[in-house]
Amino acid sequence: MGDLRINRPRRIPALRPRELVAGDIAGIGHNGGPPIDDHIPEWGFGGIGTYFAWRAASEAAFKKVPVQAAIRRAKKAETLGLTYREYQLEILERGVFLQASDAGRIAEIKARRKR
Repeated sequence: MGDLRINRPRRIPALRPRELVAGDIAGIGHNGGPPIDDHIPEWGFGGIGTYFAWRAASEAAFKKVPVQAAIRRAKKAETLGLTYREYQLEILERGVFLQASDAGRIAEIKARRKR
């Protein structure tokens, strides 16, 4: 009948793995995950403290504003050159509704912005 080499699986040459160095091998107790030194949590480098309580309170303060008031404040903030959040924080912190005549305070808020 002859040689049936057509039905035999073809052998693929094995690729040689790259050479390992000492830095590739994780030490005892290491799970092989990414380094945590590069990660900065939302609360920064210090302890958590009351971060989550402050965040929840801040979100609650912004959610309690009626829709029409939020729209009115957003338009007012835009005319003053502020963001809605900056304008809302000024109302919550100081109880002051900024006007165009409060140019000094508006300049301070703009200077505080992160660039």
